[in-house]
Parts: sequence; C-alpha cells; structure tokens
Amino acid sequence: MEQHWHGRDRGLIARMGLTIFGLGLLYVVFMAVIIATGASAVVVVVIAAGVAFVQLMFSDRLALRSVGARVVEPQEEPRLHTTIDRLCQLADVAKPQVAVSRMDVPNAFAAGRSQKRATICVTTGLLERLDQEELEGVLAHELTHIINRDVVVMTVASFLATVAGLLIRMGLYARSGRGNTAAVLVVVLVASAVTYALSYILLRALSRYREYAADRGAASITGAPSQLASALLKVSGEMSRIPDRDLRAAEPMNAFFILPVSAKGLSISSLFATHPPTEARVARLMDMQAQIDRRAPRVG
Repeated sequence: MEQHWHGRDRGLIARMGLTIFGLGLLYVVFMAVIIATGASAVVVVVIAAGVAFVQLMFSDRLALRSVGARVVEPQEEPRLHTTIDRLCQLADVAKPQVAVSRMDVPNAFAAGRSQKRATICVTTGLLERLDQEELEGVLAHELTHIINRDVVVMTVASFLATVAGLLIRMGLYARSGRGNTAAVLVVVLVASAVTYALSYILLRALSRYREYAADRGAASITGAPSQLASALLKVSGEMSRIPDRDLRAAEPMNAFFILPVSAKGLSISSLFATHPPTEARVARLMDMQAQIDRRAPRVG
C-alpha cells in the first residue's frame, strides 16, 4: 500500500496553528474591549484564565457527560476494546480511554486535552448498526483525530465562546451603575459580533479539513478506505430513522461527531455545517480504495 496518506499533514498543522493564533489574538483583543468598558483588568484576566483552565482540564469529562457516556472496561465491551487495541498496535500509539454512550443516535467522537489523556466514545446505536469492518473504519478515524492532535485544538476553541460570554456579562455588569450604559452596550455587542464572525471562519476552516485528514489517516491505518466509506453511508442513512428529539439532544456535539446530526427540517446545525458533505468524503475514500486495488498483486 502506498503511504502518501500517512505521516504529518502539513495542511492540517498549518490550519491548527492559524486557528490557535487567530483565536488567541481575538481573545486578547476581546478582553481588552471588555476592560475598556470599565471592568477590572485583574478580575477579567484571572476569571477568564481560570474558566479556560478548568474547561481545558475537564473538557473530555464534560463532553462525555453531555451525551451520557461512561468509560467502559474490556470485560464490559470486549469487541470495542479488542478493535481499538488492534488499531493502536497498527498505528503504534498509546491506547486511549474507551467510553460508550447509551444513545440510539449512531455516532462517535474523540475528546481530550492530549494524546495521553484522550477518550474515544461510541454510541450503542453505532455498535448495533455497524459490522466489524465498518466499526474499524470509524474507530481508526477517531484515533487519527487523537494522533493529529486536532481534537485538542477543537476542544480549546469550542470553549472560547463560553469564556467570551462570561466576559460580556462582566463588562455589562461593571457598567450597569454608570452613565453611557447604552454606548457601552453597543461597543460590547459589536465586539461580540466581530468575535463570533471571525471565530466562525477560523473554526470552519479547520473543522472541515480535519475530517478529510482523519479519513485519510483511517485509510492508512486500516489499509481499507472502503470500510469507513461504508460506515459513513450507513450512518448517514440511519439518521433519518432517529426521532427528532434524540437528534436535537445530540446536536451540540456536532463539531466532534464523525457525522453531524440535525433534526428534520430547518435547524441551526443545517445552516452552519461543521463537516464536508458525506458524498464528497465517500468519493475521496473510494478513490483511495481504487488506488490500493490497482496496486494489489494479481493472482493467476
């Protein structure tokens, strides 16, 4: 098998660096605006840093809790653990924690602040619907997110909005008893809108590319891109059978899921896609499979 899909993805590394730098700069400017409205600089910096630290340290636990997942031992989910053990040996990486969410929505995601403190989570809906080869493709995709470290960048970036929201409230509270409250409110709202717009652009530039990169990594680890392609098609098809209430409950995790979910009809997640089109991903994977097949030795 040709190895040009494997190794360091310079495009992904560049996008992660740009995202972290851009969001960091944006974060500093936003704090400066809030401080300029009258909030104490020391209080703003200390509270913002404290919230960011806590959320980074416990991001994986928060993500698992949001979908009702828990870490499982090998005796509880032998098929899942055995598959991840094999993939980790093939990729020569440390084994992450393994968690299961009792959700019927078929999906999976990786979370964590580092390669050593990462977790791969799958839903029972996924385990029940995929065969062994398809499951390998999905788990290899999530393992690649951990190897590439893009899950750490997404974790940090996704929580900046929470801190920004906190700073907005602090700025407004600091000026609530003073004059020119209307002017301060306008400044904060404009800063918030600019922060959101730029964050949106930076995160989408990374989010879509990282899915393609993880697909390539899965193809390299398993040597069978068609496994992941089959899984993506099956999961996408099964989504239409899931009740709307379950889909809405899962939507907040869309940026991390292998495939985004959305309730039937118009929804916020359908307006702001976090992933490339499934058809485009499948087409790329099948092209990789065709390359492998052409290079396979012929018998007879």
